[in-house]
Amino acid sequence: MTNPNLFIETERLLIRPFKMEDIASSYIMNLDAEVSKYTGDGGIVSKKEIERRIVENVFGDYEKYGFGRLAVELKGENKFIGFTGLKYLDDMDEVDLGYRFMKEYWGKGIATESGKACVNLGFNKLGLEKIIAMVLPDNKGSINVLEKLNFKYEKEIIEDNQLAKVYALLKENITSQRTVLKNN
Repeated sequence: MTNPNLFIETERLLIRPFKMEDIASSYIMNLDAEVSKYTGDGGIVSKKEIERRIVENVFGDYEKYGFGRLAVELKGENKFIGFTGLKYLDDMDEVDLGYRFMKEYWGKGIATESGKACVNLGFNKLGLEKIIAMVLPDNKGSINVLEKLNFKYEKEIIEDNQLAKVYALLKENITSQRTVLKNN
């Protein structure tokens, strides 16, 4: 059974668990080289590979941890525009905030809006103490989103054979964060 906390509504977005029907749209999104440029996951893959990743990784995370990456729709459009969400990284023993959207939805504040919702989910519903986010150094757009969400640069690591910057947000800093989350 899917965790009811994984259904989130924001001012403009419906954030929900992935469904099998999202595979085709997710595949189309990943065909865009600009969308895949900073993902570190190999970029364009087959539809079969997207399906495997959603079934094994996303659905597997829901089952194992009670949360994972979530599909995002604009209210009233009833169509997949990308994903957001928290993912437990077993090898790092950390929870990672991630997001990816179709290019036509970039620059509209959707990553920030969905990220706020996921931070609130993590701290207020899942009881997390810390959330990290990993970003490639050249991904200025994602770095900007993380800074708007009050994440702070923590360190550099090698992830998927690439240099990545790790940003972190601690629950203990949530008092000042609440103001940021409500006013942005």
